[in-house]
Amino acid sequence: MRIILQRVKKASVTVSEKIISEIGQGYLVLVGIEAEDTQEDIDWLCGKVTRLRIFGDERGAMNLSISDIGGDVIVVSQFTLHASTKKGNRPSFIKAARPETAIPLYEAFVKKLEKELGKKVQTGKFGAMMDVALVNDGPVTITIDSKVKE
Repeated sequence: MRIILQRVKKASVTVSEKIISEIGQGYLVLVGIEAEDTQEDIDWLCGKVTRLRIFGDERGAMNLSISDIGGDVIVVSQFTLHASTKKGNRPSFIKAARPETAIPLYEAFVKKLEKELGKKVQTGKFGAMMDVALVNDGPVTITIDSKVKE
């Protein structure tokens, strides 16, 4: 499982010209799921997301977590995070999980994140064409892969 975590001042997801999710300060999390991903990947990533200290404290140092600031989260499924560009100029998405595998894992990721944060997590719409808007705060953008654990 691979995520792109973006610290945002605000973010929203629009489907068919209708805003379906909207947050203020917090995270926009793009999630790419592989067929081999398990609950262990979800647990590890959700722990990272909730405990990562990338918000400024009173001195402006990155010492606070999303939980510390009471920030909001939008999670958007994005299979293109598993694109392979090794051969040719057209990406291959063979590593990305098929919907029948990805949807339950995506839903489990959202539920686990809600449990760890103690609040509702906003989402995109799985498989839909979405317009994702954000004001990146910093900018701070971090890639985390549960298979690499860096």
